Amino acid sequence: MTADIGVTGLAVMGANLARNLARNGFTVALHNRSAAKTDALLQAHGEEGAFVRTETLTELVESLDRPRRVLLMVKAGSPVDAVIDELVPLLDEGDIIIDGGNSFFEETRRREQSLRERGIHFVGVGVSGGEEGALNGPSIMPGGSEESYAALGPMLERIAADFHGEPCCAWIGTDGAGHYVKMVHNGIEYADMQVIGEAYDLMRSLAGLEPAAQAEVFREWNTTDLASYLIEITSEVLEQEDEITGRPLVDVIVDAAGQKGTGRWTAISALEVGSPVTAIAESVFARSISSQEDLRRRTTAVFSSGIDEHAPAPDYGPDFVEDVRKALYASKLVAYAQGLDMLVAAGEEYGWDLDLRSVASLWRAGCIIRADLLDTIMKAFEVPASRRPANLLLAEDFTEAINECLPAWRRVVAAAATHGVPAPVFGSSLAYYDGLRRERLPASLTQGLRDYFGAHTYRRVDQEGTFHTLWSGDRGEVEA
Repeated sequence: MTADIGVTGLAVMGANLARNLARNGFTVALHNRSAAKTDALLQAHGEEGAFVRTETLTELVESLDRPRRVLLMVKAGSPVDAVIDELVPLLDEGDIIIDGGNSFFEETRRREQSLRERGIHFVGVGVSGGEEGALNGPSIMPGGSEESYAALGPMLERIAADFHGEPCCAWIGTDGAGHYVKMVHNGIEYADMQVIGEAYDLMRSLAGLEPAAQAEVFREWNTTDLASYLIEITSEVLEQEDEITGRPLVDVIVDAAGQKGTGRWTAISALEVGSPVTAIAESVFARSISSQEDLRRRTTAVFSSGIDEHAPAPDYGPDFVEDVRKALYASKLVAYAQGLDMLVAAGEEYGWDLDLRSVASLWRAGCIIRADLLDTIMKAFEVPASRRPANLLLAEDFTEAINECLPAWRRVVAAAATHGVPAPVFGSSLAYYDGLRRERLPASLTQGLRDYFGAHTYRRVDQEGTFHTLWSGDRGEVEA
């Protein structure tokens, strides 16, 4: 039997994508280092479509129709290179290797260039939606050449999530663009989860709302402009009771958040392209400090809150809960704005013409950050280029939303600081907003200091050119 596509690497994500392809009418050749996984998939799900069992990569390649399409679902890093090295001698010019894992975009760029020189297409594909999405329709963000998308795109679009008849899949750009957009998606996801956690902490610490009560709050919030997948599942997690203790499950889960690296990559890349993704970076640091469990145990017994415990406690009631909702929405908008700005900066750096409307459309279904506000984001970038906002927060709908949320946002950040409840993304997002709106920033002093100790020069507000003050001489100014 001739297969339309081959899948190597049949752990949960690879197996579910293979099943998704087969369910959608494609014949799928299966390969795994351990043939037992191939057989287990066929035994459990072989009736879902047409599969071809293979035991070696040679058999996999020989079973494929041309141009051959081979989807790699192996661990990122050296395992990807190892499989590529084994595959390349078996392939012909025009064949396509697809990396569907969470590979670092620079690795994808390197691999794409190397294989392009040998006449083989390499496509880095961002896949979001987890195990369920892989099976039932993920958000798919493919990079690579336009030529490769012509051969691969229709297949990916058929298995992608569907939003009102539109597939959540489109060509992103050349070489590593697909994996880059997926990386930024994950960075926004980090920030989104962190602000939800900060909202939960503030409502519990200051308003006294226990998890079961908060489950109802989040369920109500999911009918507002906060409506999203993460808000929806937050209510389910908060209402879950632990079977052993009967306590809220969230109280028996260790408060140390894990991470697989994509959020960290986003923060590092943002520094390299000069994009201030403060909400994303703070969310990464928040996970890091949560994982310093031993240090936190030591400091809890030593550090003072500085709060007067005898002072009358403010009444943090329903009005405060509504303030938290508005602060959460405003901070969420900042995370999206920063992520999209970063995509623009990366496009300029790496030669990608990224369509922000198209990117937002891919996130409306199937992925973790799917949210109702993505329709409004798309609307902001549907206009002609001359009218597109320079920053998402400058889009009329979002400017109005921020202005409406701003007093509540400030009250929440102030309450967090006053009562010693850490809210790093709420606070840094507000600082980002204030940094954008200020006509003058203290960077003028920073430039003066840099010029003093390192002769780094500065520009003036009243004339063109670059200048230096002779600090160790007569302190006169010279043009640099």
